[in-house]
Formats: sequence, C-alpha cells, structure tokens
Amino acid sequence: MLTLNGFVKGEVTNYKQWTDNEFSITVKADIGPYVAGQFTKLALQDENGEWLRRAYSFVNSPNHALGRQCMEFLIIDVPNGGLSPKLAKVNIGDDIYVGDKPSGFMTLAEIPTNATNLWLLSTGTAIGPFLSILGESETQQRFEKIILVHAVRTKQELVYQALIEKLLHQYNGKLLYLPIVSREQHPGIMSGRIPQLLKDSSLMNTVKISPNKQNSFFYLCGNPAMVHDTRDVLIELGFEKHLRRSPGHFSFENYW
Repeated sequence: MLTLNGFVKGEVTNYKQWTDNEFSITVKADIGPYVAGQFTKLALQDENGEWLRRAYSFVNSPNHALGRQCMEFLIIDVPNGGLSPKLAKVNIGDDIYVGDKPSGFMTLAEIPTNATNLWLLSTGTAIGPFLSILGESETQQRFEKIILVHAVRTKQELVYQALIEKLLHQYNGKLLYLPIVSREQHPGIMSGRIPQLLKDSSLMNTVKISPNKQNSFFYLCGNPAMVHDTRDVLIELGFEKHLRRSPGHFSFENYW
C-alpha cells in the first residue's frame, strides 16, 4: 500500500469540466479539521514513482451538506505543469492523496471585528476560497454587505454560476456579485482589470458602496500581478495592510 508522510489516501468522487483547461474535482478523505478559506495539498505519483504535490484551496465550506470529508477543488491545467495535467485525467473512483493538515490565514477569524463590508477580489480559480467563505452561515450573519468580484479572461471562465445564483438568493441582498471579463465584451459584465477598476472607482460606482477605513476589509486572491497592483491601489487610497499585531484593511494570498 502506498503511503506518503503528511498525506492520507482519498478517493475522487466527482469531476466537472468547466473549460478546456479548468475543472473541479471532489475528493473524499479523512483529513484533519479545516476552516473556510484554507487550503491543503494534493499529491499523485509521476511515471517514475516520484510524488508530485501542490496546494489547492477548498471551494466548499467544511460545514456543507456532504460533510467536511468531502472536499472540492477548482484547478487549472497548466501546460507543462507537474501535477495539474495528471489531475485533469483522473477518473471517479481513482485514489488521490490529500494533505492531512490544512492551513492558511485567509479566513473569517482574521478579519477585524469592526469590518461590516467585506470585499472579496479574485481572479481565475482563486474564486474558490471565497466561495468556501460564502458557504459559512457566519459570513451572512456577520457582514452587512459582501462584494464578490471575479475577474477572468473570457465569459466561459465565470465558473460556478449556479452556486453563485443560489448564494445571491440565500444572502437576500447582502451579497453583490461583480463578474469582470478582460478579453471579451458582454452586456452587463464589466471589462478591464481589478486594480484599474478600483482606482477609477468603477467597482464602487457599480455597487454603490464607498469603502472606508472604519468598516471595510478587502481580501485579494489571485495572480501575483493583480494582487501586487491592487495592493498598491489600496495603499494609494489610504488603506493599510492587515497584520495580527497591527489590524489593517486588506490581506492577500497569491494564487498561482
């Protein structure tokens, strides 16, 4: 029996193809506790018996109906990547190894208690951990407004539309969803990049909410260029990076 230190063997229970190179897998494995917004590692062996490992965020809340042992991951098949091309070829019933100690600090517990408006700014597959956070009842109870921004290249990459529609209904006006497509033009969908749309106030004008230092908090999750440029814009606007020893207004996680 194969074993890998720090991992437990799981089973692929579902697979969904979103685009030519973007897909979701659901895995059942008895790993340690985790909270919404965190990540763990997946692992498979290559042709030479070497282990390939990579971190992926949970799309699901640990409190979802299937139970915390059923975990969903949103993955992009990276050309010439190590693990992702193998994950793209898994079948339902296949074995997969899952890190048994999830980690990560992009969670509800890290957000200062004074924040009542939560801005979730994501690109590509980095919407995953935000959907996990939105799956928690605490999110709905705690915040007055949550703005979910998802920037992609093409409309086809706006994944999980059925789930987002369900969340919009469930949040009953508290949740606002702003899709952004950069390489196509579509009615009712913004075009451009998050940093510029933040800098010129397009995001704020669209949702009719002006963030301020008293009640707003931003989580940034996505490609390093978006995170870097958005961080700079937020600093220009007077917001400060959040640290445990010095509470601020934004925090981020590179997702690449």
